[in-house]
Amino acid sequence: MFARARLAAAIVAMVALSSLSVPAAAKAGRKSAAPRPVVAEFLMDASNGAVLSARNADVSTYPASLTKMMTLLLTFEALDRGQLRLDQPLPVSYYATTMAPSRLGVVPGDTIRVEDAILALSTKSANDVAVVLGEAIGGSEDAFAQAMTRRAREIGMKHTVFRNASGLPDREQRTTARDMALLSRELVRNHARYYPYFSRRSFDWQNQTVYGHNRLLDQYDGMDGIKTGYIAASGFNLAASAARDGRRLIAVVLGGESARKRDRRIVELMDAGFRNQAPAKPEEMLVSDAKPKARLAAAAGTGGWAIQTGVYGSQQAARREAETARKSLGSLAGTAKPAVQRSGAQYKAQLVGFDAAAARSACQSLKKAKTDCIAIQKTP
Repeated sequence: MFARARLAAAIVAMVALSSLSVPAAAKAGRKSAAPRPVVAEFLMDASNGAVLSARNADVSTYPASLTKMMTLLLTFEALDRGQLRLDQPLPVSYYATTMAPSRLGVVPGDTIRVEDAILALSTKSANDVAVVLGEAIGGSEDAFAQAMTRRAREIGMKHTVFRNASGLPDREQRTTARDMALLSRELVRNHARYYPYFSRRSFDWQNQTVYGHNRLLDQYDGMDGIKTGYIAASGFNLAASAARDGRRLIAVVLGGESARKRDRRIVELMDAGFRNQAPAKPEEMLVSDAKPKARLAAAAGTGGWAIQTGVYGSQQAARREAETARKSLGSLAGTAKPAVQRSGAQYKAQLVGFDAAAARSACQSLKKAKTDCIAIQKTP
């Protein structure tokens, strides 16, 4: 009886403590409230990596579900090398189903197709399915997270560490606005085949329609991706990309107070970027994989490289082929322009205005579509 009374008293005390204001609770021995999320933003030109605007760009914070952008990047690369197929069923482990929401609701022992898994991440931001992909590619989520971090370093993300496939809270999982812009650019420029998944508003799963979280896809002209994210420690995050009149921008906002305020800031950044096309200073360039000549060309607002897709007997035919190549490349074309170079009685179909890395990526994409392509460094 006495023990029951002591237990009841302890419960009453705990309830009373939980009702205290934050200052009073702190005096009573509770830990102080968590620090406010880092507010950071970054705006860049996707074609040449020019920094158009930055605030707290290299301050460390939490990626939240922007983490799934790297999970999807490694998924796309696994598809390209034949490790996965879009129609391949992936097994669902019990561990995957224990993830906190947001979840798709997959069942242990069941399977999910790779393409449905991609859509579950790009729209629903499903944490359970992120683990399914991580286990399928890496063998375990821990091994997959190590591969995520290695890949981050390869594309210039110097301040990012991944600890899981989903973005669920982990003190050691960190990133910056600049790094997330670099990851966005990698997805936009080098994975044009899969990038449209990020523009999907919904997909069908088990006789139900699953809707996405990115409201700006319907509200901002030209926006076609990329990913939202939120945990308490990060605030409201969004990496976004939009294209207008052949020009593509990438904007990242981290630490928003609300989804609405975050979205409004993305719109403000994008609007300012599309109005002002002046190139950034050379030292602000993010062409980390380009040679010095290409980096200087990017700083001037035009690339020193071209791609060539064929040689024709007439100028009109070459011009048509160049236009066709530009349309086929979509966002990968960036600001490159169709051009025809005459060589005797022949005409070469070209797209000009790439940097070295972009030219190679464009040719790689066209070759996958069975189109001949060579990258050419233009004479200044």
